[in-house]
Amino acid sequence: MSSTANKRKPISIPSNTVEKTSNKLSLMVQYVSKFPETPNRHHFRKWVKAALVQSAEIVIRIVDQEEGLSLNQRFREKAYPTNVLTFTYDDTSPLTGDIVLCAPVVIREAQEQHKSIDAHYAHLTIHGVLHLQGYDHETDLEAADMEQLESQLMTQLGYPDPY
Repeated sequence: MSSTANKRKPISIPSNTVEKTSNKLSLMVQYVSKFPETPNRHHFRKWVKAALVQSAEIVIRIVDQEEGLSLNQRFREKAYPTNVLTFTYDDTSPLTGDIVLCAPVVIREAQEQHKSIDAHYAHLTIHGVLHLQGYDHETDLEAADMEQLESQLMTQLGYPDPY
């Protein structure tokens, strides 16, 4: 589901997301591909803040199928566009990274999985933010930990469990 530029040690996310107000977030949302169903910056900010436990500078880029395919080929050597790619740039503070969401893939998956498009964007945004902070799903144990945290955050935000 994602590609991380470098591995970080996973952090622990508090069960109460309201406690994390002291973290500073610089968020830029780039709408390269704009579909009517694409969430606005306010929604992305809410989802990022729910999963973030440290200060960060994050760019979220909404792309079309062509750019999604190009990035996935270049960085993961996969010949298809994927839903989310995550790029972490260094181990400095604040955390810096990019999350790329391929709008046509997100919309198609939401429809196939009978989810709202908004909920699927929320889930994939949270997924990307967790990758930025060191979470991964390379092993069954890592996947279980990450999925449990995603489920917890989604339900705290009022969305159904994505799994």
